[in-house]
Amino acid sequence: MDERDLMRGALKATGIVKKGAQLKYGAIAMIIFIVGLVLLGMFFPAGQASAADCEDTGPGTADASAVSDGAGTQATGTLHEQQVGYAKEIDQVAKKAKLPGRATLIALMTAMQESTMQNLDHGHADSLGLFQQRPSMGWGTKQQIMTPSYAAESFFLGRGTNDGLTDIKGWDKLPLGDAAQKVQKSAHPELYAGHETAMRKLAKDAGINLERDGSTTGGSSSTGNDTTPVTSDNDNCGVTKPGTGGAGGSAGGKFTDGKQTWKLNNPRSVEEAIAWAKKNSGAGSSKQWYQRCLAFTAIVYGWQFSGVNYAIDHYSVVPKSMQHDGDRHPPAGALMYWDTGHRAGHIAVYLGDGKVASNDILRPGYIDVVDAELFETKWGARYIGWTPPVFPRAG
Repeated sequence: MDERDLMRGALKATGIVKKGAQLKYGAIAMIIFIVGLVLLGMFFPAGQASAADCEDTGPGTADASAVSDGAGTQATGTLHEQQVGYAKEIDQVAKKAKLPGRATLIALMTAMQESTMQNLDHGHADSLGLFQQRPSMGWGTKQQIMTPSYAAESFFLGRGTNDGLTDIKGWDKLPLGDAAQKVQKSAHPELYAGHETAMRKLAKDAGINLERDGSTTGGSSSTGNDTTPVTSDNDNCGVTKPGTGGAGGSAGGKFTDGKQTWKLNNPRSVEEAIAWAKKNSGAGSSKQWYQRCLAFTAIVYGWQFSGVNYAIDHYSVVPKSMQHDGDRHPPAGALMYWDTGHRAGHIAVYLGDGKVASNDILRPGYIDVVDAELFETKWGARYIGWTPPVFPRAG
C-alpha cells in the first residue's frame, strides 16, 4: 500500500504542473506510469467477470458474505475497460444499498488510489482487491475480498469491527478525500482527493449518475415502523419453499424452551454464542446487518461465513434428522427459520424464554432481541422450524 501511495503521489505531482511542462514531460510521465503498472503486476492474465442471476451477493444477503467461484473475478479488456467494469460493479452495490451517487464517487476515488481500480491479488502486507482490504484485519477471507461486490459492500457498510462509509458520522458533508480516509486510514490521506476529476470522467464513461439521491445510512431509508420484510431484495426471483413447515408451521403462538442438547464443533459454544449475540444487540448493535441474517447467525457462532447463499436454504443443508419442522419448542441456541415470501427467507438465533436475536425486525440493519413470534405478527412470515446451530459449509 505504501509503495502505491508514493507512486500515485508522484503521478499526481506531474498533473499539477503548468501546461507547457506537461507537454514537455508527458512522454516521461507515461513511461514512469507504464513501468509502475508493470511493477504493480497490473498486466496479469484476467478471467471472465460474471454475475449469477437472482443471487443475493450484496448488502441484505442471507449469506454471511458474497463469495465468487474462484479466488475472485477479474475484468477483461484494456485497462480503461477494466476500470469501467469495476466502477459499474461498485455503483451497483451502492445502488443496492440505496446510497447516493456521492458514495459511489468516494468509493471510486478510493479504489483508484488503492489499486488503480484493479482487483489485485497482492499488496502491502496482506492487502488485497479493489480497496486493498486485509484478511488479517477482519475484512474477510482472501476469496471474499477478491470478490468486487463483497469488497464494495465492505467499503460502504463496514465489515466486522471495521467501519464502512455509512458508519462515519456526517460522511456526506465531508470533503470527498476526507471521507475516503475515514474508512481506509491510509498513511497518505492527502492522495485520495486528487482522483476526483478522473473518477468523475470514469463515472461518465460507465454511465454512472453521481448526482443520484439516496440514504446516507445505507440499506434502507425506511423507519423502524416499516412492516415490510427486509430479508431479501431479490423480489423478481422465485420463492423457494424448503418444505411444508410441519403441521405447526404457520399455526402461531408462543415459543417455549426445549430440552435438547448437542455436541457441536462451532468456534463458540452455545453459551458463548448467546452471550455474544446479546452483547452485540440493542444498544450494542451497529447498522451493518441489513438483510444479512445468515451472516449474523454464522458469526454469532464464531464462523466467518456460512457457505450457503440463502437463509431459507440453510435449513436444507442441515441433516434431515436435525430439522424440526414447525416445532415451537426450540432449545436455547437453536437456529430458527421463516418463509417471508422472499427468496432468501429469514433465520435468527433463539436465546431462550421465547426470545431471539435478529436483524431488521425492529430497525433495518440493527440487531435486536425480540419475541420470536414477531416475525409472524409483524411480517406475516410462515414459521418453518428450527435446527441445532450446525453449519456444514461454514468456514
